[in-house]
Amino acid sequence: MRQHYPKPDHRFVLLREIEEMQEDIRKLREDVDNGFVKRDAGVARIASMQKELRGTIAQVELFTSNKDRKGLLMAGADRAIRELLTIFKDDPIEIPLEEASMSVWSHMQMEE
Repeated sequence: MRQHYPKPDHRFVLLREIEEMQEDIRKLREDVDNGFVKRDAGVARIASMQKELRGTIAQVELFTSNKDRKGLLMAGADRAIRELLTIFKDDPIEIPLEEASMSVWSHMQMEE
């Protein structure tokens, strides 16, 4: 399914948007300095563009922190599953536990 419908990388898109927005702000500042755009209109537009830029940066930070948090959760789950399998090694419950842990692991991978 991932081959036919690849998951979009929203973080990459937002990082590219940030670069473009910074370039647009820089160009607008040049136009204001050169007198091509009225100062009051230019300053207002720069302020709104900077506000939009800050919002986009906050969105990237949210994606990053969520991804980091999810990685920590996956590492913790992996450690817990390994510990359980070690504890119940050579026990009649070992095989069902292993199957259940693989099911949980695959479910967590799909949520990613």
